[in-house]
Amino acid sequence: MLQDSTIRRSLDGYIKRRIKEIPTEIKQTFPNIKKIWKCGDELDFLYGYYVGKIEEGALHYLLKATRASAGSYIDTFEIRGIIETHKRELNEVIKSTIN
Repeated sequence: MLQDSTIRRSLDGYIKRRIKEIPTEIKQTFPNIKKIWKCGDELDFLYGYYVGKIEEGALHYLLKATRASAGSYIDTFEIRGIIETHKRELNEVIKSTIN
């Protein structure tokens, strides 16, 4: 499904928009991360958290955009791979927000 260039570009656009929203979300939702969760590294924790949130949102976005049923096969590993192409950008946004 994600070989379709239109769907791929659309998903890529969704991921970029989500990354731009992260600083606001962190400031509103996670002002004291270490007080809420036991985590040794805020950057790693938030990176994993947002990869999961973006993956979940991308799945819903694709189901909506393609009008596919929940039973349709969408490869979540493929979605994760697309998210990972934005790894540096995601890492930098989180790092600059928590510092």
